[in-house]
Amino acid sequence: MASADLLRREEEFYESLFDSAKGDAAAAKTRGQMIERKIEALEDMATKVSNRRSRRWLNDRLLIELVPRLHVEEIKGLFAPPPFGEEAPLSAFCRTSVGEWDAFRSIDMDVEARFMQRMKQSSAKQKNLVNEDESIVLNAWRRIDCQTREAMKRNFLPELLEIYEERIRAFIEDTTDKDVLVLNVQDPFQRLLLHGVCEFYNVTSTTTGTVQDGKPWKTTTIKKRSGTGVAPMITLKHNCASRDVQMYFSLFEQHNLHVRRKHNYASYNEQP
Repeated sequence: MASADLLRREEEFYESLFDSAKGDAAAAKTRGQMIERKIEALEDMATKVSNRRSRRWLNDRLLIELVPRLHVEEIKGLFAPPPFGEEAPLSAFCRTSVGEWDAFRSIDMDVEARFMQRMKQSSAKQKNLVNEDESIVLNAWRRIDCQTREAMKRNFLPELLEIYEERIRAFIEDTTDKDVLVLNVQDPFQRLLLHGVCEFYNVTSTTTGTVQDGKPWKTTTIKKRSGTGVAPMITLKHNCASRDVQMYFSLFEQHNLHVRRKHNYASYNEQP
């Protein structure tokens, strides 16, 4: 228990140093002198008190006296959400409650239903168009030899593929009677890519060898087929560069591998 003297002196120190002092004599003292006097008194009382509870109170009181009293705005800033006491931004529900959204909130149910139906039809048409383009590209990719497909994916040359595709697409879209396109490609790997591009666009390609100036000379002849139609919208360059399409094609190749294994297994079981 604290002594009577301690309780009496507690009433004297109850007011903060940063409040107005009592009496004319206290008002005459400067603020720094009041702080020093009360801190010294609290330290003196803390050394004399043996009760743990009273000592704890004195230590807390000493810390309170060392810190100035906060104003209302400062206290509000301590408990306000970040950023550091600023007003929180309005939520989406508060922003939509303004007058500009009245027409949207009061829209007729029939108009809303027709609008949603048109949106669904538009998305369905776009999805069907994308699926149709993917189907055309997949069929064109199937025509390419397996070895050529692996070569295109293993050593991807977009600039060379773009050059070949521009020549062949211009040849297909040509409305004149020109049915033959002749290209002189001497590099074996580049000729392999050229044949793959021709298979992708459903045109025939034949390479013949001659001798010019004592050196072998290769000539690739490209002709239109009877089933050669309009060139697909997705080019082979973008097709090989697309990650999603590559995954789609890898699944297609895995399916073909599974079918071949199943066919080989059935043929093996049919053997006597």
